[in-house]
Amino acid sequence: MTPRQMLRDGRDYLLFTLKWLVLALLAGVASGAVGAGFHKGIHAVAELRMAYPWLLWCLPVAGLLIVAMYRWTGTNGMGTNDIIDEVHSGKGVSILLLPAIFVGTVLTHLCGGSAGREGAALQMGGAIGYHAGKLLRLDDRDLRIATMAGMAAFFSALFGTPLAATVFAIVVISVGIMYHAAFIPCMAASLTAYGVSRFLGVEPTRFTVAAPALEAWMLVRVAVLAALCAAVSVLFCETIHFAERWMKRRLPNPWLRAAAGGFAVVALTYLCGTTDYNGAGMAVITAALEQGTASPSAFLWKILFTAITLGAGFKGGEVVPSFFVGAAFGCVVGPILGIPAGFAAAVGLVAVFCGATNCPMASTFLAIELLGDGGLLYYALACGVSFMLSGYSGLYSSQRIMYSKLEAKYINIQANSGPEKP
Repeated sequence: MTPRQMLRDGRDYLLFTLKWLVLALLAGVASGAVGAGFHKGIHAVAELRMAYPWLLWCLPVAGLLIVAMYRWTGTNGMGTNDIIDEVHSGKGVSILLLPAIFVGTVLTHLCGGSAGREGAALQMGGAIGYHAGKLLRLDDRDLRIATMAGMAAFFSALFGTPLAATVFAIVVISVGIMYHAAFIPCMAASLTAYGVSRFLGVEPTRFTVAAPALEAWMLVRVAVLAALCAAVSVLFCETIHFAERWMKRRLPNPWLRAAAGGFAVVALTYLCGTTDYNGAGMAVITAALEQGTASPSAFLWKILFTAITLGAGFKGGEVVPSFFVGAAFGCVVGPILGIPAGFAAAVGLVAVFCGATNCPMASTFLAIELLGDGGLLYYALACGVSFMLSGYSGLYSSQRIMYSKLEAKYINIQANSGPEKP
Protein backbone atom coordinates (compact mmCIF):
# COMPACT_ATOMS: atom_id res chain seq x y z
CA MET A 1 0.00 0.00 0.00
CA THR A 2 1.38 3.38 -1.00
CA PRO A 3 1.53 6.35 1.41
CA ARG A 4 -1.14 8.09 -0.67
CA GLN A 5 -3.47 5.11 -0.31
CA MET A 6 -2.79 4.98 3.43
CA LEU A 7 -3.65 8.66 3.77
CA ARG A 8 -6.82 8.19 1.73
CA ASP A 9 -7.90 5.22 3.86
CA GLY A 10 -7.09 7.10 7.04
CA ARG A 11 -9.18 10.04 5.88
CA ASP A 12 -12.11 7.73 5.06
CA TYR A 13 -11.95 6.06 8.48
CA LEU A 14 -11.82 9.45 10.18
CA LEU A 15 -14.81 10.75 8.21
CA PHE A 16 -16.87 7.65 8.95
CA THR A 17 -15.98 7.85 12.65
CA LEU A 18 -16.92 11.53 12.83
CA LYS A 19 -20.18 10.86 10.99
CA TRP A 20 -21.27 8.21 13.46
CA LEU A 21 -20.15 10.19 16.50
CA VAL A 22 -22.16 13.21 15.36
CA LEU A 23 -25.17 10.98 14.69
CA ALA A 24 -24.76 9.32 18.10
CA LEU A 25 -24.54 12.70 19.79
CA LEU A 26 -27.70 14.00 18.11
CA ALA A 27 -29.73 10.83 18.64
CA GLY A 28 -28.34 10.25 22.13
CA VAL A 29 -28.98 13.74 23.47
CA ALA A 30 -32.47 13.91 21.96
CA SER A 31 -33.39 10.40 23.13
CA GLY A 32 -31.94 11.00 26.59
CA ALA A 33 -33.86 14.25 27.04
CA VAL A 34 -37.16 12.98 25.63
CA GLY A 35 -36.68 9.65 27.40
CA ALA A 36 -36.17 11.37 30.75
CA GLY A 37 -39.34 13.38 30.25
CA PHE A 38 -41.21 10.27 29.19
CA HIS A 39 -39.93 8.28 32.19
CA LYS A 40 -40.95 11.01 34.63
CA GLY A 41 -44.30 11.42 32.91
CA ILE A 42 -45.10 7.70 33.19
CA HIS A 43 -44.03 7.70 36.86
CA ALA A 44 -46.15 10.78 37.60
CA VAL A 45 -49.33 9.46 35.97
CA ALA A 46 -48.90 6.08 37.70
CA GLU A 47 -48.81 7.86 41.08
CA LEU A 48 -51.78 9.97 40.04
CA ARG A 49 -53.77 6.86 39.14
CA MET A 50 -52.99 5.30 42.51
CA ALA A 51 -54.08 8.49 44.29
CA TYR A 52 -57.30 8.77 42.27
CA PRO A 53 -58.62 5.26 41.53
CA TRP A 54 -61.63 6.69 39.65
CA LEU A 55 -59.26 7.45 36.76
CA LEU A 56 -59.63 3.79 35.79
CA TRP A 57 -63.16 4.58 34.59
CA CYS A 58 -61.66 7.07 32.13
CA LEU A 59 -59.84 4.31 30.24
CA PRO A 60 -62.47 4.04 27.45
CA VAL A 61 -62.27 7.82 26.96
CA ALA A 62 -58.46 7.59 26.86
CA GLY A 63 -58.80 4.97 24.14
CA LEU A 64 -60.94 7.31 22.06
CA LEU A 65 -58.41 10.12 22.52
CA ILE A 66 -55.61 7.81 21.37
CA VAL A 67 -57.53 6.85 18.23
CA ALA A 68 -58.20 10.53 17.53
CA MET A 69 -54.54 11.46 17.99
CA TYR A 70 -53.31 8.74 15.64
CA ARG A 71 -55.88 9.79 13.05
CA TRP A 72 -54.87 13.45 13.40
CA THR A 73 -51.14 12.72 13.07
CA GLY A 74 -51.62 10.29 10.19
CA THR A 75 -49.84 7.52 12.10
CA ASN A 76 -52.82 5.17 12.41
CA GLY A 77 -51.65 1.55 12.59
CA MET A 78 -47.96 2.43 13.00
CA GLY A 79 -45.93 0.70 15.69
CA THR A 80 -42.73 -1.14 16.52
CA ASN A 81 -43.07 -3.34 13.44
CA ASP A 82 -42.79 -0.21 11.27
CA ILE A 83 -39.50 0.69 12.96
CA ILE A 84 -38.18 -2.81 12.24
CA ASP A 85 -39.40 -2.52 8.64
CA GLU A 86 -37.42 0.72 8.24
CA VAL A 87 -34.24 -1.19 9.03
CA HIS A 88 -35.24 -4.06 6.74
CA SER A 89 -36.49 -2.14 3.73
CA GLY A 90 -35.95 1.58 4.28
CA LYS A 91 -39.65 2.45 4.23
CA GLY A 92 -39.18 5.56 6.39
CA VAL A 93 -40.59 6.69 9.76
CA SER A 94 -42.93 9.62 10.34
CA ILE A 95 -41.67 12.09 12.96
CA LEU A 96 -45.28 12.48 14.10
CA LEU A 97 -45.07 8.94 15.49
CA LEU A 98 -43.01 10.41 18.35
CA PRO A 99 -45.70 12.66 19.89
CA ALA A 100 -48.43 10.13 19.07
CA ILE A 101 -46.81 7.23 20.94
CA PHE A 102 -45.62 9.54 23.75
CA VAL A 103 -49.09 10.88 24.53
CA GLY A 104 -50.80 7.56 23.79
CA THR A 105 -48.62 5.66 26.26
CA VAL A 106 -49.02 8.31 28.96
CA LEU A 107 -52.82 8.18 28.56
CA THR A 108 -52.77 4.38 28.71
CA HIS A 109 -50.80 4.39 31.97
CA LEU A 110 -52.80 7.27 33.46
CA CYS A 111 -56.05 5.35 33.14
CA GLY A 112 -54.85 1.86 34.01
CA GLY A 113 -54.20 0.07 30.74
CA SER A 114 -51.78 -2.86 31.03
CA ALA A 115 -48.70 -1.95 29.01
CA GLY A 116 -45.00 -1.25 29.31
CA ARG A 117 -42.70 1.50 28.11
CA GLU A 118 -40.19 -0.06 25.74
CA GLY A 119 -42.55 -0.33 22.77
CA ALA A 120 -42.83 3.43 22.98
CA ALA A 121 -39.07 3.62 23.51
CA LEU A 122 -38.26 1.68 20.34
CA GLN A 123 -40.74 3.72 18.32
CA MET A 124 -39.70 7.13 19.64
CA GLY A 125 -36.03 6.24 19.52
CA GLY A 126 -36.31 4.85 16.01
CA ALA A 127 -38.08 8.02 14.85
CA ILE A 128 -35.44 10.23 16.48
CA GLY A 129 -32.56 8.22 15.02
CA TYR A 130 -34.09 8.15 11.54
CA HIS A 131 -34.71 11.90 11.43
CA ALA A 132 -31.31 12.67 12.95
CA GLY A 133 -29.88 10.72 10.03
CA LYS A 134 -32.07 12.65 7.60
CA LEU A 135 -30.79 15.89 9.13
CA LEU A 136 -27.22 14.73 8.42
CA ARG A 137 -28.29 13.70 4.90
CA LEU A 138 -27.28 10.08 5.34
CA ASP A 139 -28.07 7.66 2.53
CA ASP A 140 -30.61 4.85 2.76
CA ARG A 141 -28.22 2.26 4.19
CA ASP A 142 -26.89 4.62 6.84
CA LEU A 143 -30.42 5.70 7.78
CA ARG A 144 -31.08 2.12 8.82
CA ILE A 145 -28.13 2.21 11.20
CA ALA A 146 -29.28 5.62 12.45
CA THR A 147 -32.69 4.10 13.23
CA MET A 148 -31.05 1.33 15.26
CA ALA A 149 -28.91 3.89 17.10
CA GLY A 150 -32.04 5.79 18.10
CA MET A 151 -33.71 2.60 19.29
CA ALA A 152 -30.69 1.75 21.44
CA ALA A 153 -30.46 5.28 22.83
CA PHE A 154 -34.07 5.53 23.98
CA PHE A 155 -34.08 2.01 25.46
CA SER A 156 -30.93 2.89 27.38
CA ALA A 157 -32.39 6.17 28.61
CA LEU A 158 -35.45 4.42 30.04
CA PHE A 159 -33.91 1.34 31.63
CA GLY A 160 -30.32 2.44 32.28
CA THR A 161 -28.94 -0.60 30.44
CA PRO A 162 -26.65 0.77 27.70
CA LEU A 163 -24.99 -2.52 26.73
CA ALA A 164 -28.22 -4.52 26.56
CA ALA A 165 -29.89 -1.67 24.66
CA THR A 166 -27.05 -1.62 22.13
CA VAL A 167 -27.10 -5.34 21.45
CA PHE A 168 -30.91 -5.56 21.49
CA ALA A 169 -31.33 -2.82 18.87
CA ILE A 170 -28.85 -4.58 16.59
CA VAL A 171 -30.03 -8.19 16.90
CA VAL A 172 -33.82 -7.82 17.28
CA ILE A 173 -34.15 -6.91 13.59
CA SER A 174 -32.86 -10.16 12.07
CA VAL A 175 -32.31 -13.09 14.43
CA GLY A 176 -29.07 -14.85 13.57
CA ILE A 177 -27.38 -11.79 12.06
CA MET A 178 -25.57 -9.04 13.92
CA TYR A 179 -24.95 -5.78 12.07
CA HIS A 180 -21.44 -5.13 13.39
CA ALA A 181 -21.20 -1.83 11.53
CA ALA A 182 -23.97 -0.56 13.80
CA PHE A 183 -22.19 -1.43 17.04
CA ILE A 184 -20.24 1.80 17.59
CA PRO A 185 -23.08 4.12 16.47
CA CYS A 186 -25.53 2.27 18.72
CA MET A 187 -23.14 2.05 21.66
CA ALA A 188 -22.16 5.73 21.43
CA ALA A 189 -25.80 6.82 21.17
CA SER A 190 -26.78 4.47 24.00
CA LEU A 191 -24.08 5.78 26.35
CA THR A 192 -24.89 9.38 25.46
CA ALA A 193 -28.59 8.89 26.17
CA TYR A 194 -27.78 7.07 29.41
CA GLY A 195 -25.61 9.96 30.57
CA VAL A 196 -28.23 12.56 29.64
CA SER A 197 -31.03 10.69 31.39
CA ARG A 198 -28.93 10.26 34.54
CA PHE A 199 -28.08 13.97 34.47
CA LEU A 200 -31.80 14.73 34.27
CA GLY A 201 -32.53 12.59 37.31
CA VAL A 202 -33.60 9.22 35.89
CA GLU A 203 -32.32 6.37 38.04
CA PRO A 204 -31.43 3.14 36.21
CA THR A 205 -33.66 0.12 36.81
CA ARG A 206 -31.90 -2.27 39.19
CA PHE A 207 -33.00 -5.19 41.34
CA THR A 208 -31.30 -6.85 44.29
CA VAL A 209 -31.25 -10.62 43.74
CA ALA A 210 -29.11 -13.21 45.52
CA ALA A 211 -27.87 -15.94 43.20
CA PRO A 212 -27.04 -19.43 44.56
CA ALA A 213 -23.58 -20.90 44.21
CA LEU A 214 -22.83 -22.54 40.89
CA GLU A 215 -23.50 -26.30 41.08
CA ALA A 216 -24.66 -29.01 38.71
CA TRP A 217 -28.11 -29.77 40.07
CA MET A 218 -29.02 -26.09 40.24
CA LEU A 219 -28.03 -25.77 36.59
CA VAL A 220 -30.40 -28.63 35.76
CA ARG A 221 -33.23 -27.02 37.75
CA VAL A 222 -32.66 -23.68 36.06
CA ALA A 223 -32.72 -25.37 32.64
CA VAL A 224 -36.06 -27.03 33.48
CA LEU A 225 -37.49 -23.70 34.64
CA ALA A 226 -36.22 -22.04 31.45
CA ALA A 227 -37.94 -24.70 29.34
CA LEU A 228 -41.22 -23.97 31.11
CA CYS A 229 -40.63 -20.24 30.60
CA ALA A 230 -40.21 -20.85 26.87
CA ALA A 231 -43.74 -22.27 26.83
CA VAL A 232 -44.98 -19.26 28.82
CA SER A 233 -43.33 -16.87 26.36
CA VAL A 234 -45.13 -18.61 23.47
CA LEU A 235 -48.42 -18.34 25.37
CA PHE A 236 -47.74 -14.66 26.01
CA CYS A 237 -46.95 -13.82 22.39
CA GLU A 238 -49.71 -15.93 20.86
CA THR A 239 -52.34 -14.52 23.25
CA ILE A 240 -51.37 -10.95 22.36
CA HIS A 241 -51.47 -11.64 18.62
CA PHE A 242 -54.72 -13.61 18.87
CA ALA A 243 -56.41 -10.83 20.87
CA GLU A 244 -55.33 -8.23 18.31
CA ARG A 245 -56.63 -10.28 15.38
CA TRP A 246 -59.86 -11.26 17.13
CA MET A 247 -60.70 -7.73 18.26
CA LYS A 248 -60.00 -6.26 14.82
CA ARG A 249 -62.20 -8.90 13.21
CA ARG A 250 -65.07 -8.59 15.69
CA LEU A 251 -64.80 -4.82 16.15
CA PRO A 252 -63.35 -3.37 12.93
CA ASN A 253 -64.28 0.18 13.98
CA PRO A 254 -61.22 1.47 15.95
CA TRP A 255 -63.34 3.86 18.06
CA LEU A 256 -65.65 1.07 19.18
CA ARG A 257 -62.71 -1.30 19.70
CA ALA A 258 -60.88 1.16 21.96
CA ALA A 259 -63.97 1.90 24.06
CA ALA A 260 -64.91 -1.78 24.40
CA GLY A 261 -61.34 -2.75 25.33
CA GLY A 262 -61.27 0.00 27.95
CA PHE A 263 -64.50 -1.21 29.54
CA ALA A 264 -63.18 -4.81 29.46
CA VAL A 265 -60.06 -3.83 31.40
CA VAL A 266 -62.20 -1.93 33.94
CA ALA A 267 -64.44 -4.97 34.40
CA LEU A 268 -61.48 -7.34 34.77
CA THR A 269 -59.92 -5.05 37.37
CA TYR A 270 -63.04 -5.21 39.53
CA LEU A 271 -63.33 -8.95 38.94
CA CYS A 272 -59.78 -9.47 40.22
CA GLY A 273 -60.25 -7.04 43.11
CA THR A 274 -56.77 -5.58 42.63
CA THR A 275 -54.97 -3.00 40.51
CA ASP A 276 -51.82 -5.13 40.33
CA TYR A 277 -52.39 -5.80 36.63
CA ASN A 278 -52.98 -2.19 35.58
CA GLY A 279 -50.07 -0.14 34.30
CA ALA A 280 -46.62 -1.67 34.06
CA GLY A 281 -46.80 -3.62 37.32
CA MET A 282 -43.30 -2.74 38.54
CA ALA A 283 -44.35 -3.21 42.19
CA VAL A 284 -45.27 -6.84 41.50
CA ILE A 285 -42.00 -7.42 39.63
CA THR A 286 -40.01 -5.96 42.52
CA ALA A 287 -41.89 -8.04 45.10
CA ALA A 288 -41.26 -11.24 43.13
CA LEU A 289 -37.55 -10.54 42.69
CA GLU A 290 -36.63 -9.04 46.05
CA GLN A 291 -39.20 -10.61 48.40
CA GLY A 292 -39.99 -13.86 46.60
CA THR A 293 -43.74 -13.32 46.67
CA ALA A 294 -46.28 -13.53 43.83
CA SER A 295 -49.84 -14.75 43.34
CA PRO A 296 -49.98 -18.16 41.60
CA SER A 297 -52.31 -16.80 38.90
CA ALA A 298 -50.66 -13.38 38.49
CA PHE A 299 -48.81 -14.25 35.29
CA LEU A 300 -52.02 -15.44 33.60
CA TRP A 301 -53.96 -12.34 34.60
CA LYS A 302 -51.18 -10.10 33.32
CA ILE A 303 -51.16 -11.87 29.96
CA LEU A 304 -54.93 -11.36 29.66
CA PHE A 305 -54.86 -7.70 30.74
CA THR A 306 -52.01 -6.91 28.36
CA ALA A 307 -53.58 -8.75 25.41
CA ILE A 308 -56.86 -6.85 25.78
CA THR A 309 -55.13 -3.48 26.32
CA LEU A 310 -52.88 -3.71 23.28
CA GLY A 311 -55.43 -5.51 21.13
CA ALA A 312 -57.91 -2.69 21.73
CA GLY A 313 -55.41 -0.15 20.41
CA PHE A 314 -53.95 1.32 23.59
CA LYS A 315 -50.27 2.19 23.46
CA GLY A 316 -47.20 1.10 25.38
CA GLY A 317 -45.13 -2.00 25.00
CA GLU A 318 -44.90 -5.70 25.73
CA VAL A 319 -41.45 -6.02 27.29
CA VAL A 320 -42.22 -4.83 30.84
CA PRO A 321 -45.36 -7.02 30.86
CA SER A 322 -43.09 -9.89 29.78
CA PHE A 323 -40.88 -9.05 32.79
CA PHE A 324 -43.98 -9.24 35.00
CA VAL A 325 -45.14 -12.55 33.50
CA GLY A 326 -41.69 -14.14 33.76
CA ALA A 327 -40.96 -12.92 37.28
CA ALA A 328 -44.38 -13.96 38.61
CA PHE A 329 -44.24 -17.36 36.93
CA GLY A 330 -40.67 -18.07 38.06
CA CYS A 331 -41.42 -16.97 41.61
CA VAL A 332 -44.28 -19.49 41.87
CA VAL A 333 -42.80 -22.44 39.95
CA GLY A 334 -39.15 -22.06 41.03
CA PRO A 335 -39.60 -23.25 44.64
CA ILE A 336 -41.40 -26.39 43.36
CA LEU A 337 -38.18 -27.20 41.47
CA GLY A 338 -36.02 -26.39 44.49
CA ILE A 339 -34.92 -22.92 43.30
CA PRO A 340 -35.10 -19.95 45.73
CA ALA A 341 -38.20 -17.90 44.87
CA GLY A 342 -36.47 -14.55 44.29
CA PHE A 343 -33.76 -16.03 42.11
CA ALA A 344 -36.33 -18.12 40.21
CA ALA A 345 -38.23 -14.89 39.53
CA ALA A 346 -35.05 -13.39 38.07
CA VAL A 347 -34.51 -16.44 35.86
CA GLY A 348 -38.15 -16.30 34.77
CA LEU A 349 -37.88 -12.61 33.91
CA VAL A 350 -34.95 -13.01 31.54
CA ALA A 351 -36.11 -16.36 30.12
CA VAL A 352 -39.60 -15.14 29.15
CA PHE A 353 -38.15 -11.91 27.75
CA CYS A 354 -35.70 -13.95 25.68
CA GLY A 355 -38.35 -16.33 24.39
CA ALA A 356 -40.61 -13.43 23.43
CA THR A 357 -37.93 -11.36 21.67
CA ASN A 358 -35.68 -14.17 20.30
CA CYS A 359 -32.55 -12.33 21.51
CA PRO A 360 -30.44 -14.58 23.80
CA MET A 361 -27.30 -12.41 23.88
CA ALA A 362 -29.20 -9.19 24.52
CA SER A 363 -31.24 -10.97 27.20
CA THR A 364 -28.07 -12.17 28.94
CA PHE A 365 -26.62 -8.64 28.95
CA LEU A 366 -29.94 -7.31 30.22
CA ALA A 367 -29.83 -9.80 33.10
CA ILE A 368 -26.35 -8.62 34.09
CA GLU A 369 -27.30 -4.93 34.01
CA LEU A 370 -30.65 -5.36 35.77
CA LEU A 371 -29.80 -8.12 38.23
CA GLY A 372 -26.01 -8.15 38.64
CA ASP A 373 -23.46 -10.68 37.43
CA GLY A 374 -23.70 -13.08 40.37
CA GLY A 375 -25.92 -15.49 38.46
CA LEU A 376 -24.41 -14.87 35.03
CA LEU A 377 -24.00 -18.51 33.99
CA TYR A 378 -27.49 -19.39 35.22
CA TYR A 379 -29.01 -16.47 33.30
CA ALA A 380 -27.06 -17.34 30.15
CA LEU A 381 -28.21 -20.97 30.35
CA ALA A 382 -31.82 -19.91 30.89
CA CYS A 383 -31.71 -17.56 27.91
CA GLY A 384 -30.19 -20.24 25.69
CA VAL A 385 -32.76 -22.88 26.63
CA SER A 386 -35.68 -20.48 26.29
CA PHE A 387 -34.46 -19.25 22.91
CA MET A 388 -34.05 -22.76 21.56
CA LEU A 389 -37.42 -24.07 22.77
CA SER A 390 -39.66 -21.04 22.16
CA GLY A 391 -40.07 -21.82 18.48
CA TYR A 392 -40.58 -19.08 15.92
CA SER A 393 -43.16 -16.96 17.67
CA GLY A 394 -42.27 -13.49 18.90
CA LEU A 395 -43.56 -10.11 19.92
CA TYR A 396 -42.67 -8.45 16.61
CA SER A 397 -44.10 -9.91 13.41
CA SER A 398 -41.68 -7.89 11.25
CA GLN A 399 -38.73 -9.59 12.94
CA ARG A 400 -36.96 -11.99 10.59
CA ILE A 401 -35.45 -15.24 11.83
CA MET A 402 -32.59 -15.95 9.48
CA TYR A 403 -31.28 -19.26 10.84
CA SER A 404 -32.87 -22.30 12.41
CA LYS A 405 -32.82 -22.49 16.19
CA LEU A 406 -32.14 -26.21 16.06
CA GLU A 407 -29.51 -26.68 13.36
CA ALA A 408 -27.10 -24.77 11.12
CA LYS A 409 -29.66 -24.04 8.41
CA TYR A 410 -30.63 -20.80 6.70
CA ILE A 411 -34.44 -20.37 6.84
CA ASN A 412 -35.19 -16.60 6.55
CA ILE A 413 -38.76 -16.55 7.87
CA GLN A 414 -40.78 -13.94 9.69
CA ALA A 415 -41.61 -14.42 13.34
CA ASN A 416 -45.12 -15.83 13.87
CA SER A 417 -45.20 -17.22 10.32
CA GLY A 418 -45.54 -20.81 11.47
CA PRO A 419 -43.16 -23.79 11.74
CA GLU A 420 -39.64 -23.69 10.43
CA LYS A 421 -39.43 -23.86 6.65
CA PRO A 422 -36.56 -25.06 4.43
